[in-house]
Amino acid sequence: MNTEEIKTTDIWSLYEKHSNFMSRRNIYTDTDKNFRMYNGDQWYGLKVKDTEKIQNNFIKQIVKQKVSNITSNLFAINYSPENIENSEFFETAQKTCDLLNKKASKVWDKDFMDKKVKKWTKQAAINDEAICYVTYDKENDLPLNEVIAKNDIMYGNENEEEIQFQPYILIRQRKTIIELEEMARKEQIPEELIKNLITDSETSTLSGDSAKDEVEDKAWLITKFYKRNGNVYYSQATKYCEIKKEGNLGTTLYPFAHFNWEDQEGNARGIGEVRQLIPNQIEANKIAMRRAVTSKNISYPQKVVNIDAIENPNDINKVGALVKFRDMGGLRASDVFMTTTPGQMGTDSEKLQNELISLSKDLNNAGDSTTGNINPETASGRAILAVQNAQNQPLNDQLIGLKAFLEDIARIWFEMWKIYSNGLMIEVESQDNITGQVTENLEQIPSFILEVLNTSVKVDITPKGAFDKYAQELSLENLFTQDKITFDEYVEALDTDSVMPKVKLENILKKRKEAQQQIDVLEQQAQVMKNQMQMQMNNRNEIENIALQGNQIIDQSMQNA
Repeated sequence: MNTEEIKTTDIWSLYEKHSNFMSRRNIYTDTDKNFRMYNGDQWYGLKVKDTEKIQNNFIKQIVKQKVSNITSNLFAINYSPENIENSEFFETAQKTCDLLNKKASKVWDKDFMDKKVKKWTKQAAINDEAICYVTYDKENDLPLNEVIAKNDIMYGNENEEEIQFQPYILIRQRKTIIELEEMARKEQIPEELIKNLITDSETSTLSGDSAKDEVEDKAWLITKFYKRNGNVYYSQATKYCEIKKEGNLGTTLYPFAHFNWEDQEGNARGIGEVRQLIPNQIEANKIAMRRAVTSKNISYPQKVVNIDAIENPNDINKVGALVKFRDMGGLRASDVFMTTTPGQMGTDSEKLQNELISLSKDLNNAGDSTTGNINPETASGRAILAVQNAQNQPLNDQLIGLKAFLEDIARIWFEMWKIYSNGLMIEVESQDNITGQVTENLEQIPSFILEVLNTSVKVDITPKGAFDKYAQELSLENLFTQDKITFDEYVEALDTDSVMPKVKLENILKKRKEAQQQIDVLEQQAQVMKNQMQMQMNNRNEIENIALQGNQIIDQSMQNA
């Protein structure tokens, strides 16, 4: 097929305009560089002989520590009603929000949101920005949250950070030709136009070196989202074939949320952690390489030999071998064979290397200390949390940004439930008060209630780091030792993933209860036997009394006679 005779689609022309802009801004090259620096490929493209590419990857250590600090929390979506003006409807609105909170909790678990939150946070730290693309599974009334690479989204205004203010948004996806043909036929595209769906090899701008190699023939699918009269519309096309002319998404919000690691004035995509550490990392690696090469050249003795004066030069490097000299005349042995004295390196390069690494960690609040100068075995839980919170203060901006990001996702969920669900079905757990058995029941929220319901969204954050757990358990332990709570209450208050083995303690309590039940049964049986024996004793005494009375009557009768 002669592609020069086929006209490119309007969406593709717009995509190329943005792609050229991103190339000028080095977004594609910087993405690969940032991930290489994090993953340890910090000497990319360097070719050296006889020397290993030495590196001390402190970038990864800094990023991992910061990401773990931010994501070591429990996040819970909380919908609250705002229909305050309608007092009659407010009770229904409150109950509906309670059901929506349970639905959101189910979505969080089913879509592995804890794992995705960690991935989004890691992406933002490494490459400035993380993006969530929300689609909807109508069959299961379930919003699906996709992780989109920074390279695959383009904003109509690259200077506007607020994603909902964008005039339009482009996303690109690599699809196989078979997938694209199925999409086109579903949209009733004529077969002569479907023939324009051809593969391309434009993978150089994909995020990650491994992504640039593909097994099957693929092509770019470009989707444009835009707003008109307050509603979101979309259209889809490849380079030479228009697949979807226009579709109404039905929502007022773009199905995207993004999280910038740190704001940068005039840049919609922010700035990450790795970018600022690269110069220090490269210089530290260079110093390590120079020290290694210098050490190799001067730190070991080297042989200096007059080969013409030695009969067996091949034995020079053999351990314990006898080296035979020819007739040397007036030459001494040291004139024929000697070893050099190892040299000494200065300590300045080592000091500079260590200083670069330590300063980079300290300035980025990622030093080796995690609890300050406090011994967690002797300190109180409050003291540990106070020091930990003080050290995490510089990460408050990132934590607030992540919280806002998750709230944006929750708003998109609510809009999609309102539009796509025809009576939202929610699984509600109920527990029998007598047997303790838990059952799941389905409750339905009528669509007309969702339409009139106004909500505010808040993400509740519960600290769940190692020292948060330790502090909480230490507080519970203090309450128990002070007889404020019983042992049963202490075990019940422990979290499932607590450091203290809750399951083992519950098994101990269960065995104690079973043993006590057996003791109670034996005591009841013993009491029954005791009562029976007592009754027998009483009956025997009554018989003896009756016999005694009978004898007395007989004696009295005989006396009377």
